[in-house]
Amino acid sequence: MTNMLRNKNKDLEVRKREKEDIKTEVYALSQSISMSAHKARRVLDQIRGRSYQETLMILELMPYRACYPIFKLIYSAAANAKHNMGLNEEYLVIIKATVNEGTTVKKLKPRARGRSYPIKRPTCHITIVLKDISLYEESVVENFIRCFKKTGWIYKKKSTDITLGTTQGHHSLWFAQPKNYSKGLQEDQKIRDCIKNYVQKNMRISSGVEGIARIEIQKRIDLIQIIIHMGFPKLLVEGKPRRIEELQMNVQKELNYVNRKLNIAITRITKPYGHPNILAEFIAGQLRNRVSFRKAIKKAIELTEQADTKGIQVQIAGRIDGKEIARVEWIREGRVPLQTIRAKIDYCSYRVRTIYGVLGIKIWIFVGEE
Repeated sequence: MTNMLRNKNKDLEVRKREKEDIKTEVYALSQSISMSAHKARRVLDQIRGRSYQETLMILELMPYRACYPIFKLIYSAAANAKHNMGLNEEYLVIIKATVNEGTTVKKLKPRARGRSYPIKRPTCHITIVLKDISLYEESVVENFIRCFKKTGWIYKKKSTDITLGTTQGHHSLWFAQPKNYSKGLQEDQKIRDCIKNYVQKNMRISSGVEGIARIEIQKRIDLIQIIIHMGFPKLLVEGKPRRIEELQMNVQKELNYVNRKLNIAITRITKPYGHPNILAEFIAGQLRNRVSFRKAIKKAIELTEQADTKGIQVQIAGRIDGKEIARVEWIREGRVPLQTIRAKIDYCSYRVRTIYGVLGIKIWIFVGEE
């Protein structure tokens, strides 16, 4: 019995030594960063469970001030893992990313003529843990990443991405394997481009508004359902009742569908000028006709007020009114809470080509809270 116990104790000691010799985790802690924990947590939720190289790319592209200190922290942790522990950066994965509130620093806001006033600056502590997954099998790695990755939020390109899954749904609903995911995205883009090109050729409107609010795509094994939400569907159907069939044939020729059926349906929006895409097309038509951008924006705001919206923000960037120096101009009317998750906000970015160059239009419309 005593020999058995000794052998077990030796085995446990050997296992402990092996675990200590093969260190696969790297910890990095940054304390008293001058920002709120909420802003840092918003960035950490995007990178948790991702690889080191993918994380650096995301942090370089995200438009938040909190990305820079987190970028430096992760970069230093990976450098320590490479030089001190001999780990390969290609196999590092972020398994833990947490933030805690720190002390509140009291400072004076500098102002001229002795008019400075006290302010409070929040701080936070960020902890990052990187793990080397080169010793694990592929199936174990996939399950490992799924456990630590926060699903639902991806890199935030739009102001509506933060509310996906809560107050707003996706415009494309389908399932694909990871290796076929990029093909599915390219297929969706071709469908949308084909529909928009057909509408531009066949709809003759003086204002230049196509009236397409959004295009929803639902893919199944043997069927692709396309729903076109339009503000003025009569302009497409009038004159030629078989235009939907022609549009369906054009999409099938573009994508070479053989084993899949294609079904296109058009639904009418009751208040078209309450949608940012239609409103952006209206502003673009005014700018092409050399109307002053302020008049175009004010007219667009009047149209949205008739659609019973709670707030709107319009931004135009570029060589506005033909000025040599590009600038950004924006006007907001009502409430537009961009950081409130329960707020339903419709967003649109639109490019318009004028004789002065390309102008960018961004529109946020606050519909309501859920």
